[in-house]
Amino acid sequence: MIVIGITGGSGAGKTSALLALKSLGASVIDCDAVYHALLQTSSAMLDELSQRFPGTVSGGQLDRAALAEIVFHNAQALESLNSITHRYIRTETERMIQSARAQGAAACAVDAAALIQSGFNALCDVVVGVVAGRETRIARIMRRDGLTHEQAAARIDAQPDDSFYYQNCDCVLKNDSATPAAFTQSCIQFFSDLIRRDSHV
Repeated sequence: MIVIGITGGSGAGKTSALLALKSLGASVIDCDAVYHALLQTSSAMLDELSQRFPGTVSGGQLDRAALAEIVFHNAQALESLNSITHRYIRTETERMIQSARAQGAAACAVDAAALIQSGFNALCDVVVGVVAGRETRIARIMRRDGLTHEQAAARIDAQPDDSFYYQNCDCVLKNDSATPAAFTQSCIQFFSDLIRRDSHV
């Protein structure tokens, strides 16, 4: 089973790439969804967060606003938060990859915006970055999230630029397609070839 890491900035088209993989029968692991599930199920992770950030966990629930207030302007606190949460997310992601392999999936996609920064790329056989032009991304984010041009641009400028993905990914898909469906179709061809090559290795 090939494990494909998918990463890219907001508005680039990761969702379309993942839809292509799903259409090919790949198991898809959304690391953001894994984190939110762990907030409901992992008392061990919540205990660690409570010890490191007193007052942010009450009644078995994380006060995300209170936590955000602590880490927003504190790089050391943010690093501590990531070191705790990434460890639990990685363990659960590894379990889900093994489950997909046991079920006979031909491919498993690991979806994470910070796939490389978190070190989760080490779990993958191939890492694919999705990029798109800045103004194209801004327009997509404005339509999707109802933001102004300035707000969408600020979101993009806070994320790595395209050069990061060209330097750190095995493959880069450039998404300047007019519609998500058109990009999904091109991704289907790309991932079909990738999965086929892996099955013959």
